[in-house]
Amino acid sequence: MNQTSEPIFNVPPVVIGTIVVLALIHGLRVWLLPPFAEHEFILLFAFIPARYDPSFVLPGGLPGATGAEIWTFVTYALIHADALHLGLNALWLLPFGSALARRLGAGRFLAFLVVTAAAGSGAHLAMHFGETYPMVGASAAISGTMAAAMRFAFQRGGPLSAWHSRDNAAYHVPAVSLLGALRDPRFLAFVAVWFGINAVFGLGGLQLDNGQTVAWEAHIGGFVAGLLLFSLFDPVERRRSYSDTQY
Repeated sequence: MNQTSEPIFNVPPVVIGTIVVLALIHGLRVWLLPPFAEHEFILLFAFIPARYDPSFVLPGGLPGATGAEIWTFVTYALIHADALHLGLNALWLLPFGSALARRLGAGRFLAFLVVTAAAGSGAHLAMHFGETYPMVGASAAISGTMAAAMRFAFQRGGPLSAWHSRDNAAYHVPAVSLLGALRDPRFLAFVAVWFGINAVFGLGGLQLDNGQTVAWEAHIGGFVAGLLLFSLFDPVERRRSYSDTQY
C-alpha cells in the first residue's frame, strides 16, 4: 500500500521552523540593529571563551554576567556571520536534520540540537580558552545531526540503504550500535571525508568572508556528541534490531 509514502524532499515542520528562526534572527540583526546595538547583541549572545577566563579584563565587562556564561553555550548557534554562513548551514540541515527530526519528533530533535550545540561550544572552549573572538553558527549542532543520522540511515530498509523506501518507516528502522557503526565501512568513509574537510579548514586556517576563522573544533565536538548521545534521544527500541533478535 502507498498511503504512507512521502516525497523525498518532504521537510518536517520543525526543520523548516528552525531555518526560519535562524533567518529571522540574522535578518533582524543585520538590517534593523544599528552598529552599536549589533555589537552589544554579539557580546551578549555569541560564545566568547574569554568570558570564562578570570584574568580577562574588559572596561565595563562583558554583558550578561553569569547568565551569559550559561546561555551562550547554546545561543551562539542562533547567530550567523553572514548570509553565506547561514545558507550553507541551512543546506546541510535540510537533509540530515530532516532525517533525524522524522525519527525523533520535534521535541527530542530540538533538545538534541541544544545538547550538541553545547558540546560544540565546550570543545571550542577547551581549545581556545581565553580567546576574545566570538564564535557563532549552528554548524556544531548540525554536525551532531549528521553523526546521529548515520546511526540508522544505512540500516536495512533505512533511507540510505540499497533497498530504501520513501515512506516514514524508513526513518524508524532499528539503529546500529555505536560499535556496529564504527565497523561499517560506509560510515567510516563518511566520517573520514567529514573529518578531512574539517582538517582542511583547521590546518589551512580557511576563513569566512568576514574574516572569521571556521570553528572546526566545535564541529568535531558536536559530531562526537551526536554520535555518542544519539541513543539517549532515540525513541526506537533497540530490541527490534537483528543483533538483539538472534538470541
